[in-house]
Amino acid sequence: MAQVQAISSCSSVNLLFRGSVKSSPRIQDKFWCSKKLDSLQELGVKASEFNGVAIAHSSSSFASPCATHAIQAVLGNDKATTSSTVVLEKPLRKKLNKVVLAYSGGLDTSVIVPWLRENYGCEVVCFTADVGQGIKELEGLEAKAKASGACQLVVKDLQEEFVKDYIFPCLRAGAIYERKYLLGTSMARPVIAKAMVDVAREVGADAVSHGCTGKGNDQVRFELTFFALNPELSVVAPWREWEITGREDAIEYAKKHNVPVPVTKKSIYSRDRNLWHLSHEGDILEDPANEPMKDMYMMSVDPQDAPDQPEYVNIGIVAGIPVSVNGKELSPATLLSELNEIGGRHGIGRIDMVENRLVGMKSRGVYETPGGTILFSAVQELESLTLDRETIQVKDSLALKYAELVYAGRWFDPLRESMDAFMENITKTTTGSVTLKLYKGSVSVTGRQSPNSLYRQDISSFESGDIYNQADAAGFIRLYGLPMRVRAMLEKGL
Repeated sequence: MAQVQAISSCSSVNLLFRGSVKSSPRIQDKFWCSKKLDSLQELGVKASEFNGVAIAHSSSSFASPCATHAIQAVLGNDKATTSSTVVLEKPLRKKLNKVVLAYSGGLDTSVIVPWLRENYGCEVVCFTADVGQGIKELEGLEAKAKASGACQLVVKDLQEEFVKDYIFPCLRAGAIYERKYLLGTSMARPVIAKAMVDVAREVGADAVSHGCTGKGNDQVRFELTFFALNPELSVVAPWREWEITGREDAIEYAKKHNVPVPVTKKSIYSRDRNLWHLSHEGDILEDPANEPMKDMYMMSVDPQDAPDQPEYVNIGIVAGIPVSVNGKELSPATLLSELNEIGGRHGIGRIDMVENRLVGMKSRGVYETPGGTILFSAVQELESLTLDRETIQVKDSLALKYAELVYAGRWFDPLRESMDAFMENITKTTTGSVTLKLYKGSVSVTGRQSPNSLYRQDISSFESGDIYNQADAAGFIRLYGLPMRVRAMLEKGL
């Protein structure tokens, strides 16, 4: 009796034998042993009945660890012993042709490349968007991507589009999430996701993928954009599927698949940077009671260390959109970069907040938005001249909903687009300039002017004038206060 001896970490498997059959009419080309065995050593088969390779298939789910182990099988008889080693192929979750992956070159996205190939049997096109995160983050990306198994890397400079078509509309709308957050990451995700959809069309991909975790907002922002722009694309989110649970698991997976592990020192903080802002999360920031470390900040100096002399900056605005700095007209991205530098050296734009994530939990984050803080102050101040009371009130109320939509990833939602049309229409007259003073972390307005100003010095002056007769105020007050007067009369029985 020949014996099959197997070494496997799985306690029970199903065996499928492929090979020629020497005897026994009940044995066909394929023999399926459906009985589960507590130990492979218990299986005995006649050597005369089989000639070929024994292949084990797990009867459990695709994610079973059995699929990754080799089985050492020895078939023996009285005359000879044959040894063969078989590595099991991991069943595909779904067959995809080509996937466009949002790629940064870090550890997580580096291991996603071979993981996609292994689990979906697809080619991987890595995509990197330049939204102003810094030139260092783009260095050597193509070599890293191909070393990880990608067939190509596509890099697109989205900085001007990001500022012009995403940042400036939010600025014009006055969109601020939960009183503080200027939506830096929220605005960047839809422009990146839109570019991924474009690349998928260009390279003939049938799926897109991202490295967002299952706890964050970004997974929603990416996928809602995918749904809105191309609902036919499949979406793969490895962090919601794989068994990798942390950095050490990812490093081990990378080594097994010959993926070069990034040698850059991992920051203790989770950061996201683009042309608008830099966010910091994690480590000591997870306790809201802890003060951020002084050396954590990267875009701005400590206000205490800022220059002792204030700096004045003039922002030119046309129809609610910034166009110039100190009289010099600049492109959107260049203008924002200039203000980031100016604001950063004065410690402008530091925000520490606890926010409500879309997925339900609270999260503490620290944000640096120097240029954006200056621009928000300038645009809102100019509106004090160009918009009337009722319009400002309605605009401010809609700005809250606008911010919520952007934060939630609903950039391409018809509601946001309709609200944006409203914002564009009511700010057509918001043209002029604002001068601000920057000093040790603070921004204060020192002057504003507009050719469309509703402010009239001849009306507002304390001096008497023909347009405003102060005696008219008596009748106005009597009529305006009539409800209060009637209520008081009722209470007193008059």
